[in-house]
Amino acid sequence: MPFHFRIKSVCILAAALTFAPAFPSRAAGEIVSYKTAASPGTVIVQTHQRRLYLVLSGGRALRYVVGVGRQGRQWSGTSSIARKYVLPDWAPPAEIKRDNPSLPDLIAGGAPTNPMGAAAMTLAGTPYAIHGTNAPDSIGGFVSYGCIRMSNDDIADIFGRVHIGTPVVVR
Repeated sequence: MPFHFRIKSVCILAAALTFAPAFPSRAAGEIVSYKTAASPGTVIVQTHQRRLYLVLSGGRALRYVVGVGRQGRQWSGTSSIARKYVLPDWAPPAEIKRDNPSLPDLIAGGAPTNPMGAAAMTLAGTPYAIHGTNAPDSIGGFVSYGCIRMSNDDIADIFGRVHIGTPVVVR
């Protein structure tokens, strides 16, 4: 089930984006001990924990609480960050429209009803994304159609830490 992103104003192809005007500055994520064979910079999503880890050096990671796919809509595998968007427009895919026929065909980026929130990073070879949300109460649950949902503060934080091509592992 593909997600359709339209670029409202900015498609980020380089990692040197500063959110200063759009996002408040805060330390997001929590540094934790995390043993893995993955290289520093890799993003690992532990679906059952509803946690996303950005692997750091020295057996540590930044840990974020995320919303993940509902039962029957979860996926696992390996991908990479394909593209990065700030305030993306969103066109609901057919499956979501079927379940929610009153949704408009396009929700503008920045609109309070846009489920992509402040930013989105699409995952290569998949119809999924890691994205923010305008529904912060959904973070930490099994809530999506397969995407990885982060608070807007957390997506702003990780957005500036990862690059196009960053490896992503979803377990």
